[in-house]
Amino acid sequence: MGRVFRFKLGIRRFTRRHSWLVFVVRSSMIFSAAFGGAYGFIAGSRSETSGYDPNAFAIGASFLFAIACLGLATLSFRLRLMRQKFRKLALHNETLSDRNWELQEAEQRARSLFESQGDLIVLRDSDGRITFVNDAYCELARQPRDALIGSKFSLRVIEQGDTALEGDGTRIHDQKIEGPLGPRWIAWREGLVRSDAGQPAEIRCIGRDVTDRTETERALADARDQADAANRAKSRFLAMASHEIRTPLNGIIGMSGLLLDTPLTPEQMTYAKAVKTSGDALLSLIEELLDYSKIEAGKIDLEHRPFALAGLIEDITELLAPRAQARKLEIAAYVDERLPMQVVGDAARLRQVLLNLAGNAIKFTSTGGVALIVEPGIWPNEICFLVRDTGIGVALEAQERIFREFEQADERIGRNYGGTGLGLSISERIVKRMGGRITLESKPGMGSTFEVSIPLAAYGDQQAAFTAPDLSGESIMLVAPQSIESSLIARRLQRWGGQTCMVSDPEVARALLPERTWHAVLIDRAMGAEATEALGQAARVHATQRIVMFTPADRQELRLSSAISSAFTGYLVKPLRAASLAARLANGPEVLAPSLATDAEIETADPMESPAILLPRGLSVLVAEDNEINALLMRSLLTRLGHRAVITTNGEQALESWLAAKSADTPYDLVLMDIQMPQLDGIETTKRIRSVEASQPGRQTPILALTANALVEDRYACFEAGMDGFLIKPLDREKLADALANLAASRHLAV
Repeated sequence: MGRVFRFKLGIRRFTRRHSWLVFVVRSSMIFSAAFGGAYGFIAGSRSETSGYDPNAFAIGASFLFAIACLGLATLSFRLRLMRQKFRKLALHNETLSDRNWELQEAEQRARSLFESQGDLIVLRDSDGRITFVNDAYCELARQPRDALIGSKFSLRVIEQGDTALEGDGTRIHDQKIEGPLGPRWIAWREGLVRSDAGQPAEIRCIGRDVTDRTETERALADARDQADAANRAKSRFLAMASHEIRTPLNGIIGMSGLLLDTPLTPEQMTYAKAVKTSGDALLSLIEELLDYSKIEAGKIDLEHRPFALAGLIEDITELLAPRAQARKLEIAAYVDERLPMQVVGDAARLRQVLLNLAGNAIKFTSTGGVALIVEPGIWPNEICFLVRDTGIGVALEAQERIFREFEQADERIGRNYGGTGLGLSISERIVKRMGGRITLESKPGMGSTFEVSIPLAAYGDQQAAFTAPDLSGESIMLVAPQSIESSLIARRLQRWGGQTCMVSDPEVARALLPERTWHAVLIDRAMGAEATEALGQAARVHATQRIVMFTPADRQELRLSSAISSAFTGYLVKPLRAASLAARLANGPEVLAPSLATDAEIETADPMESPAILLPRGLSVLVAEDNEINALLMRSLLTRLGHRAVITTNGEQALESWLAAKSADTPYDLVLMDIQMPQLDGIETTKRIRSVEASQPGRQTPILALTANALVEDRYACFEAGMDGFLIKPLDREKLADALANLAASRHLAV
């Protein structure tokens, strides 16, 4: 079948090529057939012996005519079919012609695009010979296309960048190429492509000039390095400035504190307090600047340790209570009991944020009070801290501005209240670093509410810090002015199930007493001394427990009144702790009230004035301090605490004194080591002491660092050198006493 088809195809090709010869042959055959037929018919009809029969002839002619007509009809039908096929072929040929033209145009456009675009395009065969290049490559190579095709030419590489391989096998790398206009950075993408079926794959290399991008990235990297260097320099400068400022500040605050302990006239007392207050304000400013610089440099590290949530909040309110009560303000806290007792987070940073917010609330509030409320947040493990005040408020247009550095609501507030404008900015950055958010709701003249929401996960098995009393069905009367703390106390009592009746008028409270039996009556000392005493006496018949609430400032007056002590079964010091309130309400009526006088004397005892209670025998302390004023301050503080101090002015003297005492078998109980000293600094001195101790038996001498550097890396350096702890200048007397007592207890010193 294939042979016949090829034979016919060959004949058709021959007839197309020699159409004139086919015409002559066909004409000759038609003429010969017509002439032969006509001649034979005429000759046969005229022959005498032909037996011509007209009827038979007519029949034969008719038959031949019918055959001819059938042939003509067949030829006509076939011609019609051929015309249809020719028409279809013509349309198909026209379509193919259009497609061919489009493909040619597309090929021309693609070639023009490849050759004219800025990217470098080169194709190489398996042997590395170039099969195609575009104009950009020829321009960079400075050679014509004809010279490059078929060669193994490669651009001169000045520097090779990193190479990466994608999942589809594409190789990506950067090269610094020598070009006609200077070195250029080219980003290459190399991969295998197959141009024609059956042909071997070629390597397609597409390069893009990324010189500007690379130079920009390197400029940014250099700028980043310079910025890091500037940050490091700034941190070093701040550390040095902090050290240089804290050193004399330690003398100012410490000496003014010692001066206040001496007998002074009222005028001298005022001046000495002014000096100490100014020193404390300067110290607060230095702390804010250091915190701001650490946050800017990204050196703020967060701890993740468990801590008691309620204890932290109540400690903050107690710490700020003297400041608030000095301004005739109330401060109170409420921690929702649905929250876990212990959570995991950075307690120090959270304390810093809340102290700043609550401290600002006290500063900008003249009447009313401040509330610190802790509730569950809207997300799992989220805790919401609300700091609410009744202060001056913040205008809407200033609410976003006050979170910026060195910004306050307006200039008038800055003049009237002072401040650097850094506290809120630092707090916001710390909160964001902890993964939380801080918002503000405020109206001028109607107070402000700062909301801090931070994710804090619960820690381990939760055990209640105290047992909440079951006050279901119990009636409790709360006699107090309409204030923040009284509303929070009532809220807590209702949470415990108590039927709480809040009364702000003592006469109304006296009238309500006979109506029922009261489980407890809580009376705020702010109602007045006489009203408090009279109401307490009246409640003795109607209330099982009678509790008076007062501030530490009222204790001196209350402990002198025996009537108040006999009228009440207990007392609570404001701001109230939840555990104290629960303990008082849980006590039975047979529990007698403690002596206000005795308890007051214990709480007001000054540990600085009675060192014998802390340490029965003084310690032998070696002090290495190069500043004369600070050395005098350390000697005075240690002497007041009942210790014996030996002062040295540099590391070498301290090392010699320590070695001499050890050789004489009278070693020092403690070494207080300044870090920055001439000749031999505190770090190196400590290392040498530890090196000597390592080669000899016996216990190590406790060493505490005295440093004006508050940066974390400085603390790490102290611990790495072998120190047991550190004290930051300006030195606090109470912190020094606590550190000595704790260190003595932990190391079992003979005191």
